[in-house]
Amino acid sequence: MAELILETRCLKKYYGKQLAVNDVSLQIPRGSIYGLLGPNGAGKSTTLKIITGLLYPSAGEIIAFGGRWERKHLRRMGVLIESPALYGNLTAYENLLVHAKLIGLPKERIYEVLEIVELKDVDKKQVSHFSMGMKQRLGIAIALLGNPELLILDEPANGLDPIGIQKLRELIRSLHEKGITVILSSHILSEVSQIVDHIGIISGGELKYQGEINPTENLETLFMEVVNGVEEQ
Repeated sequence: MAELILETRCLKKYYGKQLAVNDVSLQIPRGSIYGLLGPNGAGKSTTLKIITGLLYPSAGEIIAFGGRWERKHLRRMGVLIESPALYGNLTAYENLLVHAKLIGLPKERIYEVLEIVELKDVDKKQVSHFSMGMKQRLGIAIALLGNPELLILDEPANGLDPIGIQKLRELIRSLHEKGITVILSSHILSEVSQIVDHIGIISGGELKYQGEINPTENLETLFMEVVNGVEEQ
C-alpha cells in the first residue's frame, strides 16, 4: 500500500442537529493528485476546512505526515479554500510580500512562486485589474510560498473560462511533477478527470467511494452510479 500523506478517520461534523459530514475516512497517498468529488453541498468544503483547522470536527481524527494532526502541520500545507483573499489595491508582488513577511520568508521566494504560476510578467499590476483566472493563480502562489508538501485546493476552477481551466490543469500537473501532493475538490468532472489519479466521492456528507482511477473507466458514469446509490464503497 502506498504511503499516506494524510488520512481522516470517521470524521463527523454537526451544525446544531444537522450532520454535515458523516464518518468520512479519506486516504491520500503521498505524491498523488486526489480528486475529492461530489455535488454542491455534499460536504467537500466542510471536510477540507476540518483538515486545515478552519473547523473543529465533532468526532473523528486526522493523521497528517505520519502523526496525529497538530497546528504545526499547517506549515507543511498550502491551502486555498474558496476564493483567495487578496488586496485589490496592491500588486501581485505586494500581496505575496504581505504573506512572506508573516511567515518569515525571503523576498526571493516571491519571484519563485510568481514564475511557477506564470504571473512574473504582471507582478507590478494591481490585483483589482486581474482576471478571475489570474486571481486564482495568485491565490495558489500564496499557498505555495512555504514550499508545501501538500496543496489543498477547494473548487479552484469556479468562475474560470475554458482557457483559465486549461491553465489551472497545466499548473496542477507541474506542481505534481515537483513532488507536491494535491487534494483538489470539485463538482465539475470534466475539470478533474484529466489530471487526478485517485478519487473520493462524497454525497450527502458520506464518503461513498474511494480508490485509484482506472484509465479505462468512465469517471462520469462511475460518479453517477455512486451518487445515485448504484455502487457503494
